[in-house]
Amino acid sequence: MTNPLLDFSTLPRFDAIRPEHVAPAIRELIEENRALISRLTEDTAPPTWDGFVTPLTEAGERLGRAWGVVGHLHSVFDVPEWREAYNAMLPEISGFYAEVGQNQALFEKYKALREGPEYGTLPPARRRIVDHEVRDFRLSGAELPEADKPRFKAIQEELSALAAKFSENLLDATNAHAEWVHDEAALAGLPADARSAARAAAEREGKPGWKFTLHMPSYLPVLQYADNRELRARMYRAYATRASELGPPNWDNGPLIGRILALRAEEAQLLGYANYAEVSLVAKMAESPAEVLAFLRELAAKAKPYAESDLAELREFAARELGLDPLEPWDVAYASDKLRQARYAYSEQEVKQYFPEPRVIEGLFGVIRSLYGVDIVPEDAPRWDPAAHFFRVDKDGETIGHFYLDLHARQTKRGGAWMDSARSRYLGSQGLQTPVAYLVCNFPGPVDGKPATFTHDDVQTLFHECGHGLHHLLTQIDDLAVSGIHGVEWDAVELPSQFMENFCWEWDVLSGMTGHVDTGEPLPRALFDKMIAARNFQSGMQMVRQLEFSMFDLRLHSEVAAATGPVPIERVMALLDEVRREVAVLIPPRWHRFPHSFSHIFAGGYAAGYYSYKWAEVLSADAFEAFEEVGSGKGSLLDRDTGERFWREILSVGGSRPAMESFKAFRGREPRVDALLRHNGMVPA
Repeated sequence: MTNPLLDFSTLPRFDAIRPEHVAPAIRELIEENRALISRLTEDTAPPTWDGFVTPLTEAGERLGRAWGVVGHLHSVFDVPEWREAYNAMLPEISGFYAEVGQNQALFEKYKALREGPEYGTLPPARRRIVDHEVRDFRLSGAELPEADKPRFKAIQEELSALAAKFSENLLDATNAHAEWVHDEAALAGLPADARSAARAAAEREGKPGWKFTLHMPSYLPVLQYADNRELRARMYRAYATRASELGPPNWDNGPLIGRILALRAEEAQLLGYANYAEVSLVAKMAESPAEVLAFLRELAAKAKPYAESDLAELREFAARELGLDPLEPWDVAYASDKLRQARYAYSEQEVKQYFPEPRVIEGLFGVIRSLYGVDIVPEDAPRWDPAAHFFRVDKDGETIGHFYLDLHARQTKRGGAWMDSARSRYLGSQGLQTPVAYLVCNFPGPVDGKPATFTHDDVQTLFHECGHGLHHLLTQIDDLAVSGIHGVEWDAVELPSQFMENFCWEWDVLSGMTGHVDTGEPLPRALFDKMIAARNFQSGMQMVRQLEFSMFDLRLHSEVAAATGPVPIERVMALLDEVRREVAVLIPPRWHRFPHSFSHIFAGGYAAGYYSYKWAEVLSADAFEAFEEVGSGKGSLLDRDTGERFWREILSVGGSRPAMESFKAFRGREPRVDALLRHNGMVPA
């Protein structure tokens, strides 16, 4: 075998895969799938699970795995050669999937299977897969008149290309900006590690001074700690206007946004829906855009008074103690940190010194071991970057999965944090295939010979992505389409991830995963108590910000877009202003271009679904309350019995049953919003 992308006998061969392997491998796999589909649809015998679904699943899985490797490298190693290889094949792979989704003969086979005698004898998970397939064929345009199918297919291909271009523009615009500082006095207030990282960045280019970039590990410390207000203002404006008409026109995401919205609206119209939000919700827990909007407005009504109080306090403090009057947007993070220090006598920078990377990783794995009885063991495997790690997951001496861990920000890596599947659990003709996950973050790397140190927010992000990873890795479902995260309603998929974040606030967890980067001393209990006291610091402002994003996304896809042509960016910005007037308390400057970097909805899977974070947060807070109820009598929330039950009813079942059934099986009732409000300090004393 000469093409390593076609080797499915082992893990991805990152040491051997090259951009030139992409086109021949993907084309071969597409043709393999086409030939199989042709043979299966021409077969006049009634379709059966083993004779029809199994071969389709296995051929599709090979294509999905190979293209998944290509997409992963496009995200974490976005050099010109890989970008070119990815974009060259994107139209072909998008076209193929659109073609499959519209294949009337294939659709008829699935309908015949659902209406045939075997359907009633299938296990519930397999019946659910068949039901999902029929639903997804309809959403893919299989029932469209033949005259409309080419247009629908063209829409899917163009949307894929636009999403890739959106991400690339944002990464290129982020990489292009550098803030050079030559006077050390301008760095006053910045922590030593942020200064060292900026100095190292300048040295790599053979230049004097300090180089700051718009990547989060460089950008955020400036906004949070730099005493130099002009420096904060310049960095804020550069970050806020990335990939917009206020920068180089070739990176302007504004026209892409307008085109994406128009194409989604046209897709919805072709499928017979009033708007794209209705299409998005078909496969989610929520029933309608109106239901979601009512949910968001109910939370906003509860949160906004707390947010207004947070902001009033911050403005008063900034004017009185810092001379910042009026409080500008580039002052908010800076003044908030100073207020936190004044009120709680600690800073995030102080806490960060107690979270060196090795201790955090060790502590995270300890939590997983305590809850689920699984061991995580380092292993060697080909990787895309020397800083990435690879681990094996064992249960009772048996390997049940593996995952890659890539934590540090790089110029060739898109921003944010995510979990993705490298391989899914599946029991097929070749035996049991265990799952493999990618866990990716963008934290600061090591500086001055010391290990990387993480903020408490970073630790929560890591736990969050690990929650997604556990959902993927701890599944016990053998049917690919509903194992792990597959087939889970999108507005429930954040439940396991947000659930894991809660453990970052427990003393019996944190006390075992800290050690000062210089002295090795564990986190002092007094400092932890200050963190707990400050846990809901500005939680009102944080919640309305998330509600602003969610409402903007939902209304954008249900009210603004029309299939008659590109949506003017002015209309998009006007809607955002409208939403902010309703729910926000902090209003950014007129030149702020938030939509141009809103990758979740324009280049990710969250279009008309960003509300999922808040929806699932209700589920996750309520689920975590089960551990609180047990822990109150035991002195520790790391309860194995409750953990095993959470694994059995939530993590292990994947998408094999509706998420609400899984939640009720764990909690014994429907979810309540009370725990979320309590965790956010929004319950009257």
